[in-house]
Amino acid sequence: MHQATLRIKIPFFLLLLLTLAFSGCISPVPHYRPPAKAIVLKKLPKEPFWWGTSTASFQNEDRGCAPGSKWYYRTDWDCFADEGGAPPRGDEGVFSWSEFDKDLAALRKLGVNHFRFGVEWARIEPRKGVINQAALRQYAGIARKCREAGIEPLITLWHFTFPDWLCPKDKTKANFLNPDVRTAWQAHVRRVVKATKGDVRIYIPQNEPNGALQLGWLAAHWPPGLLMRPGSYKKAMRVSADMFRDAAGIVREERPDALIMGIYSLPHWNKARFLDPTRSVYNLMQHQNFDQLDMVADTCDLIGVNYYYSQQASAIRFIFRPSGEHNSGYTQLGWEIVPTGLYHILKDIDGRYHKPIVISENGIGTQSGQKSIRYFREHIAQMRRAINEGVDVRGYFPWTLVDNYEWTEGWNHAQFGLFSYDKKTHNRIPTPSALWYAKFIEAYPEP
Repeated sequence: MHQATLRIKIPFFLLLLLTLAFSGCISPVPHYRPPAKAIVLKKLPKEPFWWGTSTASFQNEDRGCAPGSKWYYRTDWDCFADEGGAPPRGDEGVFSWSEFDKDLAALRKLGVNHFRFGVEWARIEPRKGVINQAALRQYAGIARKCREAGIEPLITLWHFTFPDWLCPKDKTKANFLNPDVRTAWQAHVRRVVKATKGDVRIYIPQNEPNGALQLGWLAAHWPPGLLMRPGSYKKAMRVSADMFRDAAGIVREERPDALIMGIYSLPHWNKARFLDPTRSVYNLMQHQNFDQLDMVADTCDLIGVNYYYSQQASAIRFIFRPSGEHNSGYTQLGWEIVPTGLYHILKDIDGRYHKPIVISENGIGTQSGQKSIRYFREHIAQMRRAINEGVDVRGYFPWTLVDNYEWTEGWNHAQFGLFSYDKKTHNRIPTPSALWYAKFIEAYPEP
């Protein structure tokens, strides 16, 4: 799901602005122009609207094996938690690996026709060059079960996590900057696509690389946990874009009719004329939204928009954040609820890239069923507004299927699930918003 917003102090934010100013990161964002050798993509025919939902492997899956097993694995997020950077996730998740049929039953209750899930690279390759073929077959089986249930599967190839063997103690050589990462990635993508291509047509190379890069190399808030490394940040962005393009090429080699979707964290940033007179903060946030996407947009058949909130682009707004659910205008994580921001982002993406769009994540952390239903209803209304003005929106995916581990927030601090989770039975219990969403889809198969 969407990365946590930064929690920072005044000196840090001023340092951030100064560093990025000197590195050229807060200049105005130029309009996207595809490379000279851009991939020519055929026009996508109209299909029934994609009503769906999504999960992430690390947030949902149990490990499925005990420590000491040949196939036990660890990710960079596990290492980051060991260092105190995030709450430990543990080995159980919400059992979406060992008990996927419970997820499938929940999907059927919703009545969705699309479902996005991730593959855990570390599970498939727990040690460099050691491949868990049974895990590959099980991921292929998950996709097949979805298709047999009349639900189109979408696979996310990277949803924030790397195998721990790509994360040495020298953090400057971790993750996207590991010298072996691109070659290992190419092999990983090919084996996943070979295993799943019989039932999977839609692939997402990366989920929100823009947010993960900023939080990992500038804010030390996510792995690899580096603070104010603008040079490394730019290198990591370039590598991540190259890896995206590698994945798109491999997918098309293996399945020529496949669709590639890039998914990005895209808050709507409001200009603060008096608090940001030079527009430095605003321009910085625009770069976060678009820089990596600009590098890969020509390879995408669709653009995925992950929208959760709108925020004023000013240093003060980053420093002083509302918190808690006591305010009806904010979520559990202090994100401002602004449905019109989704409309503006859809218009911006349509004007910038001229490609079909999927709202790949949209959700609210809350314990209030009424607040959740209102959130979804009002955001869908803004989606319809954009569609009525000619924006080619192909799908809507509320985040997420079931309450789960929430990255640096851990467990039980942000309930985003359409279903709650019973720790004893592992059952998925529909929330009021799940019941509302199911009835809405049935009543309005087209938005």
